[in-house]
Amino acid sequence: MAAVDTNSAKVSLPAIAHALIAAGRLDSKSAEALYRKSQTGKNGFLAELTSSGLVGASDLAHTVSAAYSVPLLDLAAVDPQRLPKGLLDPKLCNAYRVIPLAKKSNRLIVATADPSDQEAAEKIKFATQLGIEWVIAEYDKLMKLVEAAGTSAAESIDNIVGNDFDFDESSLEEADTDSAEEAVSEVDDAPVVKFLHKMLVDAFNMRASDLHFEPYEFTYRVRFRIDGELREIATPPIAIKEKLASRIKVISRLDISEKRVPQDGRMKLKVAPNRIIDFRVSTLPTLFGEKIVIRILDPSSAKVGIDALGYEADEKARLLRAIERPYGMILVTGPTGSGKTVSLYTCLNLLNKPGVNISTAEDPSEINLPGVNQVNVNEKAGLTFAAALKSFLRQDPDIIMVGEIRDLETADIAIKAAQTGHLVLSTLHTNDAPTTLTRMRNMGIAPFNIASSVILITAQRLARRLCPICKTPADIPDEALRDAGFGDEDLDGSWIPYKAVGCSACNNGYKGRVGIYQVMPISEELQRIILKDGSALEIAEQAKREGVRSLRQSGLLKVRLGLTTLDEVLSVTNE
Repeated sequence: MAAVDTNSAKVSLPAIAHALIAAGRLDSKSAEALYRKSQTGKNGFLAELTSSGLVGASDLAHTVSAAYSVPLLDLAAVDPQRLPKGLLDPKLCNAYRVIPLAKKSNRLIVATADPSDQEAAEKIKFATQLGIEWVIAEYDKLMKLVEAAGTSAAESIDNIVGNDFDFDESSLEEADTDSAEEAVSEVDDAPVVKFLHKMLVDAFNMRASDLHFEPYEFTYRVRFRIDGELREIATPPIAIKEKLASRIKVISRLDISEKRVPQDGRMKLKVAPNRIIDFRVSTLPTLFGEKIVIRILDPSSAKVGIDALGYEADEKARLLRAIERPYGMILVTGPTGSGKTVSLYTCLNLLNKPGVNISTAEDPSEINLPGVNQVNVNEKAGLTFAAALKSFLRQDPDIIMVGEIRDLETADIAIKAAQTGHLVLSTLHTNDAPTTLTRMRNMGIAPFNIASSVILITAQRLARRLCPICKTPADIPDEALRDAGFGDEDLDGSWIPYKAVGCSACNNGYKGRVGIYQVMPISEELQRIILKDGSALEIAEQAKREGVRSLRQSGLLKVRLGLTTLDEVLSVTNE
């Protein structure tokens, strides 16, 4: 120790340096050099020590813990969101490189890398009027936690948004009521506005269909649904959840004071001088705040044309023949998010001519179609699908579109309209075309009404489309292909399956989506089976004899054409 005292007389080393020298972790000469450097620079002694590589953060923590008999804690096991708030000023934490971990009675447990710092101890005692219990932490992990704790919500959002993101706030259309303007002044926080705008623009540019803003107990996350798959995009500070929800509600013309029940609204965003995108907003109260889902309603998606939807030539011909008929019912079926609305709008665009009167009842109408009389149902006000349909029949319609057949009353009116000279288009949530007929029977519709009104049913799914740039041949055994549904005649070597790889131009090997369809016209033989109250299996067998492909067979055809992968088809279709 005499050598240490002699050296330390030259330079007044901190106590922790003496502890490291005594433990043999550091020599006096190096300690002096590091200390002098810390006195002239911005970094402290421990920062210079760990960055020099002479003593690692882990070795430093273990040495100090043993030297001062203070317990050691791995901060990697600590959830930053669960740390107590407001016990210590973030500036104080940053100045002395400490972080409060818990309060027990009249004592504060504080993580530090240097328990010998008496000045820090006195400052914390004075600020909190509590006793101090030190816990040793690794310096690098401690500094990350200190930095995170000292970052405000606004700074965190700015870090996500970036300095190079500029926006015109007027591009988001505001509510035009006095109350809404008052609400804006209460909740308008520049970083929150900027963050929301960036999320909307990014979602549009990334071809997302939906944005999910999800609050949890200690975290908040934003996810986009891109090509049918949810991807986590950002984790903003949880402190913004109320302001973000209020901001979205204001521009969607929703009640910002109502947080107990779900609400639905719309907003617009100008993404180019002549390009405005609509967003459908849905709020849902959860345990830890309101989850908000925003669906992007791009009007251009309704004008892509039938060729872009992915129908095979025979399927397209069947659909076109059906919509050219003067009366009858056409049903589009599939789960939520399978593209039913786009298919219906595409058909309406083909039918929309000056000499035709078209009326639609939707919940809500997603895309504005010029020349089409669109009605939003409002069940609270008594404007149900059934009520809208009754009114349509007094409005001299030629073509009627019903957003969804949900009950017997709506189905009954729609069928009567189809039987009395009107073309009716609608949707149902069923698994495939044959089960649609049994679903209608289960709703209470008489078989003879189904047989005499329904002229075509289309079941559909959306599968992710392979990226044409990076897709590569896949080595799939013939046995696996047979199990998927390929016949021996299909495995003739004239085609090869592909697999997803991933590149800078796509999303994990996929870019966009492709439709998989089962287009089933109701033939005379199928009408006979329906009148005999036949099962979905009998209907499916007859449809197969008439050349109607199942969803699985249509998906396998897309695999043969190299448009998607076998795994993707197996995930969205049943045999």
